[in-house]
Parts: sequence; C-alpha cells; structure tokens
Amino acid sequence: MSEPQPTLTVAAALQQARQLGVDRLDAQILLSTALQRPRSWLLAHDQDALPHEQANQFMAWTQRRAQGEPLAYLLGDKEFYGLTLRVSPDVLIPRPDTETLVDWALALIPAQPRFSVLDLGTGSGAIALALQHQRPHAQITAVDASPAALAIAQANAQQLALPVENLQGSWFEPVATRQFDLIVSNPPYIAENDEHLQALTFEPKRALTSGVDGLDDLRLIISKAPLHLNAGGWLLLEHGHDQAVAVASLLEAQGFSQISTRLDLGGNPRCTGGKA
Repeated sequence: MSEPQPTLTVAAALQQARQLGVDRLDAQILLSTALQRPRSWLLAHDQDALPHEQANQFMAWTQRRAQGEPLAYLLGDKEFYGLTLRVSPDVLIPRPDTETLVDWALALIPAQPRFSVLDLGTGSGAIALALQHQRPHAQITAVDASPAALAIAQANAQQLALPVENLQGSWFEPVATRQFDLIVSNPPYIAENDEHLQALTFEPKRALTSGVDGLDDLRLIISKAPLHLNAGGWLLLEHGHDQAVAVASLLEAQGFSQISTRLDLGGNPRCTGGKA
C-alpha cells in the first residue's frame, strides 16, 4: 500500500512556490484561484490544510509558472481597461501600455452616433472592446487574420455583451472598400532577430514579429490606410519604443497631417498617429 501524501498547508504551498522561483504575488494569485478564495483569505488561514485536488492544481500551475509560462495563460484571463478578457496562447496578452492607444482613441471619438472605428489585428479584442465599452454609440469593427484569435475576440464580445463586429482576414482585406472615421492598430512590431523575443516564447510569434526591422506590418497599414479613412479621419498606431521617428516619417510620406506621438506608462514613445 502506498504511503498517503502529506497534507500541505497554505503557508507550505506558498513556500514551495517561492522555492521554485515563483513571484510571491503570482503564487498568491494562483493559490487563491485554485481555492476560489480571495487573496486576503490566505493570510488569515495560512495553517489551513489544502484539499488534495486544489493542492495538485496549484503545484502544477506553479511548476508551469516557474518555467516562464505567463500568469494570464495559466488563469485564462487578463484585465484590460477595466474589462476581464479571456486569453489563450492563440492571442497576445494585453499590456497596460496599450491603454495609451485606447486613451488617445477615446479622445477622438465624439459623443455622437455612427462614428466608425476599425481595429486591425484585434487579437483578444482588447482595444475594440475597450472602445465599445466606453463609447457604446460607436460602430466598432475588429479584424484578425487568425481564426483562433478571432474566436477568442468573439467569445469576449459575447461575454461582455458588446456589439463589436468581428471579421477574419489579413489587415484591410475583410473590409473591402469600406471607410472609417478612425483606424487603430497594435500590430506586430518586433524585429525577427530581437533578443527580447527570448522572454516571449509562450506568446504567438505571428503577433509579435514583423520583418527584419519590425516595421513591415506598420508600413503596410500606413500605405493602405488612406483608402479606408473618411476625410479628416485618424490613424493611430502602437509601435516599439524606438520606432516613433520611423513611423512618423511613414505617416508623413503618405500625406498624413497633425502627426504626433504619445508616451506609455514608462515614459517611452509608444503610439504615433496622424490625420488623413
């Protein structure tokens, strides 16, 4: 007969996670999720024994987290602009810095109906859903080339009861000749040989890299955007911290005006846009 497994307490489980190299906050979040308890409960019950099923789930999660798998993929969701979004390895995990793009877009969407917005490369739907939630009168269309990613975006829209139009296809192809008042995009912008990719191995590479200089998709979007913008419409783009000058030059070459750049939470140039 096999020996019974020793009982694991809350404190011991968190200690084991720390010994694996898992951040203290991440370990608390994983354990509270496994137990379906708030994190505050853990502090008041640190000597409580864990049920075996929850203990096994927690230890499996911590081993994966210790190997670098993002917390959002383990839990299956991520908060963005006050919304809880479903995520999976089929989509890029929404970053707080992308809220800079949302803030800028919201400032351009007037309080009137029928204002149309196109979100290119929507992934989880983060940008489109944040805009729709904040501007319910706007007509938001989201596009992604990946059927798996679009399924995530559609599931998020349904869960949040937000009427975003989701279309599958490469960049502007699904919208044919339609025109919009505002186009936003957080496209792939990392160079194919960038050393930072080593820390992003769990996320879809197609959502990260774009040619030898990281600008291939940005070039394409900027070159085609004038055909899809109404007169006076805006194009807003997220890009790498060192790409603002290049993106501004591309916009200028396509005839955009009022070109400017916005900084992210860390003070880095993160979004550049212009008016058609």
